[in-house]
Amino acid sequence: MATERLVVVGGDAAGMAAASQARRLRKPDELAITAFERGHFTSYSACGIPYWVGGDVDGPDALIARTAGEHRARDIDLRMRTEVTELDLDRGRVRTRELDNGGRETWTGFDKLVLATGARPRRPGLPGIDAPGVHGVQTLDDGQALLDTLDASSGRRAVVVGAGYIGVEMAEALIRRGYAVTVLEQSAQPMSTLDPDMGALVHEAMCGMGIETVCGTTVTGVLTDKGGRARAVTTEDGEYPADVVVLGLGVRPETTLAAAAGLPLGESGGLLTDLAMRVRGQDHIWAGGDCVEVLDLISGRTRHIALGTHANKHGQVIGANVGGGYATFPGVVGTAVSKVCDLEIARTGLLEREALAAGLRFVTATVEATNRAGYYPGARPMHVKMLAERRTGRLLGVQIVGREGAGKRVDIAAVALTAGMTVERMTALDLGYAPPFSPVWDPVLVAARKAAGAVRAAGA
Repeated sequence: MATERLVVVGGDAAGMAAASQARRLRKPDELAITAFERGHFTSYSACGIPYWVGGDVDGPDALIARTAGEHRARDIDLRMRTEVTELDLDRGRVRTRELDNGGRETWTGFDKLVLATGARPRRPGLPGIDAPGVHGVQTLDDGQALLDTLDASSGRRAVVVGAGYIGVEMAEALIRRGYAVTVLEQSAQPMSTLDPDMGALVHEAMCGMGIETVCGTTVTGVLTDKGGRARAVTTEDGEYPADVVVLGLGVRPETTLAAAAGLPLGESGGLLTDLAMRVRGQDHIWAGGDCVEVLDLISGRTRHIALGTHANKHGQVIGANVGGGYATFPGVVGTAVSKVCDLEIARTGLLEREALAAGLRFVTATVEATNRAGYYPGARPMHVKMLAERRTGRLLGVQIVGREGAGKRVDIAAVALTAGMTVERMTALDLGYAPPFSPVWDPVLVAARKAAGAVRAAGA
C-alpha cells in the first residue's frame, strides 16, 4: 500500500492541530505529513500578544504551545519560513518559495490538502499607513516589532485606530506601559460587536480609565516627521499626536490562494466547507481556522469569526477525518469575551442588527444587577442585555458589560443558545449561588425573567 501524502498550508492553530491529530491516527508509513509556515513561529497564541505587550506574560516563548522541533519530533515535516505561492489542484501539488534561502521554489505533491492560511489584518490604503512606528498585532513578529518601537521611543503618546477587541486590549496594554492613549473609532461607539447602547457603557468606562476615546471619526492618514516616522494620526476632524500607532481594525480571511484556485468563498471572503470541514465540492481538500466561514446556529447563515478556540476545534475535526475517522464541527453561536483594564465585555448570539438581517422578530431586555450579593464586599454593577424571539421566546443573544465575574457569565448564555432554550426555561436554571459569587438571582437569570415577561407582553 502506497504512503498517502498530506500537505498542510499554515502552521498555526488549525493547521498544526490537524497535522497532529492525523499523526495520532496514522503512522508515518501510512501518511506522510508536510506542513508549510511562512513565519518564524508555529502553534502560538496571537490572542496573547496584547498581554505580552502589556507585561502580563513573558513572550514570545510563553505564547508558543508547540515548537517546530516538537512537531518534527512527531514525524511531521514542518518547513518554516516557506510560503505556498500556488495551488495546482488538477495535478495535486503546491508551489512553495523559501523565504530565507534565496527564494528557491519547488513543487510538492499531495493526495490530501489542508488549507489553514489564517487571516490578514485590515490595513487601509491611507497616506503614511506603512510608515515606521505604525504597527499591526497579528503575529508574534508583529508583537516583537511593536515592543522594539516602544522600547526605543522617548515619547509617551499612543494612538490606537479601531475600538474592537484588539483595539481595546492594546489600549490597556499601552496604558500599563505608561502611555497616554487615544483610541479612534469610526462607529458611534466602541466595540461594534455590541449593540450601541452596550457599547456606550464601554465608552464611558474607557474615558473613566483615562483612555481618550473618540468615536464617529474617520482616520484619513498618518503624518510623518523628517525621518519618515509616524508622528500623528489625522482624521476628518483633527490631528492626534502619536509616538506609536497601533492598528486594531480587525481581520479578513486570507484566501488569496484559494480564490486563485477557484475554491468557493462566502460573503466575507472565507472558504466554505461542509460540517466535516471539507471544502465544498472537493473530495480531498479541507480548510479550517481564520480562513473559513462557519455556520451560525442562531441565524442559520455562514459567518467569519476569527478565534483560536474555533481554529483548534477545526483542526481536530480535520485531523480526525484526514486520519480515517469521522468528526464534524456543527457551528457556532458567536461567543466572545474581552476586557479593558477591569471592565469585562462579553457577547454571544445575535446583536439587534444581526437579528434584523436574519429576518427575526424579537424583544429585548436590559438589566443592571451586581456580580455578587449586594451586601457582600466588592459587589460591582453589571449590565446584561438579552434578545429573545418574539413569538417563541427562544433566546437569540446576550451581551454583558461589568466588572469582576461579568465576562465568563456569558458561557451560561452560550450553552442555552446551543441547546435552543427559551428565556422562560432559562429562569429555572440551577446555577451556583453563594454571596461571594452571585446574588440569589444571578444577573443572567434576572435578564431572562425580564425577557420572558417581554415575550408574554408582546404576545398579548
